[in-house]
Order: sequence, then structure tokens, then C-alpha cells
Amino acid sequence: MSLLQDLFPLVWSGMITGCLYALGALGLVMIFKSSRVVNFSHGNVAGFAAFLIYGFSSGMLLELSWGAAVLLAVLAVIAIAFATYAVISPLVFESDLTATIATLGIGLIAQGATLLIFGADIVSLDLPIPRFGMSVLGLRITGYDLTVLAVAVVTIGTLFFVIDHTKLGTAFRAISENPFAAEVCGLNLKSIHLFSWIVAAVLGVVGALLIVPTTFLSVTTVAAFMLQAFAAAVIGGFASLPGSLIGGILIGVLMNLFTFYVSPEFSSTFLLAVILLALNIFPNGILERVGGSRV
Repeated sequence: MSLLQDLFPLVWSGMITGCLYALGALGLVMIFKSSRVVNFSHGNVAGFAAFLIYGFSSGMLLELSWGAAVLLAVLAVIAIAFATYAVISPLVFESDLTATIATLGIGLIAQGATLLIFGADIVSLDLPIPRFGMSVLGLRITGYDLTVLAVAVVTIGTLFFVIDHTKLGTAFRAISENPFAAEVCGLNLKSIHLFSWIVAAVLGVVGALLIVPTTFLSVTTVAAFMLQAFAAAVIGGFASLPGSLIGGILIGVLMNLFTFYVSPEFSSTFLLAVILLALNIFPNGILERVGGSRV
């Protein structure tokens, strides 16, 4: 009975955290689907944005309201996405692998900028999240849980609507399926690539901000979060947006159960084992294995 009493809260909190992993994974998959580049700078850039929000709202850099700080940080991250793609765009058309390696360098630059501006200290970033709790069927649900669910549903729903029901989304899907044919038909590959980088950057900031209340903000916090988002993308097949959503929730639940019942010290080892297992059992993504075709 005690096992079940622990199990349900762990699964619930894992699903909440998994929504954030899904946001990070969606950003990785957006870039990969359009340009076949694995963006290893995703976590460090998102972490830099979280520190910018801290700096803009705490008085360290500026003294702005929380909303203004977030808006300014998002604009900064969009500018970084522009600059990043401007640097690697020649490489994208030459070699996917070279462009992927280049993102490692960009990630190190973002990490170095964070250390240079904000130092290595651990800070606390308070978000204006409603602080209340209620019990539903014996399950404790907090304002944080509802905020994460609401933001994840709105953000992911908006993204899927844009991809499924707009001309920009149609162009993104066309380039994802066959870049050469899409270019022959007159689509601008660079514009769609840039769209993917911008969307990924914003998704990274949203996920990073919402993971911060569960931990302290440090140079490595968001990078570690994005490692789990990477695992979610691997489970989804790295080319399936719905697969990333499912992968994020699975990783959230599995990591929660492992850290509670086994050991938090070996969580990174467990995550690596999950990635290796997923690559062997679901090499093209969990949805292809279940449904028989790539989503």
C-alpha cells in the first residue's frame, strides 16, 4: 500500500517535469527536422537566457518587472539564434556533422559568457507562480503543477497549430520531408531553418524558466535539464514532434521513479542507459515502432 501511495505522486510529478523535457526536446527536433543539425548549444543558450532574466529582474544588470525581463531575454535569445544560424548556415549546406560540431563551440561560448557576466555562484530565480495546493483523489496538486501544464499545453498547442495549419508550417513540413524538392518548388531553405532556430530558442527559454523553481539556477542547471530533453528527443526518434512529447513524459516519469526508488547519484548513468536502450529498441523512434511508420 505504501508503494502505491508513493508511486502515484511520483508519476504525477514526473509527468509535470516531463512536459518541460518535451519543450526542450521539441526545440532540438525542430532544428534537426529542418536542417539535420543536432543543436548541442541548446542548453547553454537557454541557461544564459535564464540568467539574463535573473539579471534584468534582480537589479544586477537592470531593475525591470518580471514580464519585461522575460521579454527582453527572449528578444536577446532570438538575436542569438539569428547570429548562430548566420555563423553555421554555410556549414549546414556543406556538412551536417560539421554544423553539429560547430554548435558545441557556440554552446561553450554561451557558457563562457554566462560565467563572465554572472560568475559561478548559484542563484535563486523567483517566478510569479501561484502558491497554493489542493488534494484531488489523494494526489497533491500545486500551483506550480497547474502553471507548467497550462504553459506546456498552450505552447505546444500553438506550435502544432502553426505547423499544421499555416503556410509557414506547410513549408517547414515540406523541407523536413525533402529539402531538395522543396527548394526546387521555390521554398527558401534558409528562412525555414531560421524559423526553426528561433522557435527552438524560445522553447528552450520557456522550459528553462519553468524548471528553475524546482532547483537553483547555476551554469550547469539548464544544461543538465537539456540532457534529459535530448534523451526525450532520442526516444521520439529525433524526427517526430509528437514522439518528443511522449519521450519527454516517459523520461520525466522514469527519472523520478529511478531517483526515488534506486539512487539519485546514478541518475546520469541511468539516463545514458535509457538512451542506449532506446537507440537499440526504437532506432527510428517509439512511434514508428508502434505505428509502423515515421510520424
